[in-house]
Amino acid sequence: MRLLIVEDERRLAVSLARGLTAEGFAADVVHDGAEGLHRVLHGSYDLVILDIMLPGMNGYRVCAALRAAGHDVPVLMLTAKDGEYDEAEGLDTGADDYLTKPFSYVVLVARVRALLRRRGGSGSPVVTAGALRMDTAARRVHLGDDEISLTAKEFAVLEQLALRAGQVVSKAEILEHVWDFAYAGDPNIVEVYVSTLRRKLGPAAIRTVRGAGYRLEAL
Repeated sequence: MRLLIVEDERRLAVSLARGLTAEGFAADVVHDGAEGLHRVLHGSYDLVILDIMLPGMNGYRVCAALRAAGHDVPVLMLTAKDGEYDEAEGLDTGADDYLTKPFSYVVLVARVRALLRRRGGSGSPVVTAGALRMDTAARRVHLGDDEISLTAKEFAVLEQLALRAGQVVSKAEILEHVWDFAYAGDPNIVEVYVSTLRRKLGPAAIRTVRGAGYRLEAL
C-alpha cells in the first residue's frame, strides 16, 4: 500500500517513512500542506498521515480541501495539540482517525492497518484466496496448513494480488503501491518478486497475463 506522510518535523517524517517501509508499505514524504494536497489530488495513495501544524496550509485546511474535492482517501491526523476540541475539529474536517504526539509507533501502524482494512470494506485483517490466508495484522501467510515465510516486500506484492484475487493487476499498479514515487530502478523488479513468490507458493499460483499484468489464481 502506498502512503503519503505530510509532516514538517523532518526527523520524525524520515523515521516514520523508514519504519513503514520496513513494514512493507511504500511511503512518500512531503513537509508542507500545499505540496501534500497537490500530491494527493494528482497521485494515487491508499492513506495519508497528516500533521496538523504545517507551514503555509495547516492539516485542517488540507483535509477539508480533500473532502471538498470529493477525495475519500483515509486520513490519519497527527498533532502535538491535545484536547477533545482539537480532536473534534480534526474529525469534523473529514479525518478518519487522530493521534496525539508523542505516540507509540506500534499504535500508529495498527491504526494505519485498521484504516486500510476499513477502506477495503472488511474489518477483518485476514485476506483469503482459496487455500491462501494472509493475516495483514500479524504479517503471516498460510497456504493450507503450511506457513509461508515472506519478506516485507514479498508480502506487499502478494497482498496487492490477493486483494484482487482472480483479477489482473498490472506491473505499474504493483510498482505504484509497493515502491515509492522516487523508485528509479528497473521496473522488472516486479518480475523478480513474482518469481520468488511462485517458488514459495507453487508455479501455478500467479499467472502472467501477457501485456496486462499478473493474476493470483485460486490455490
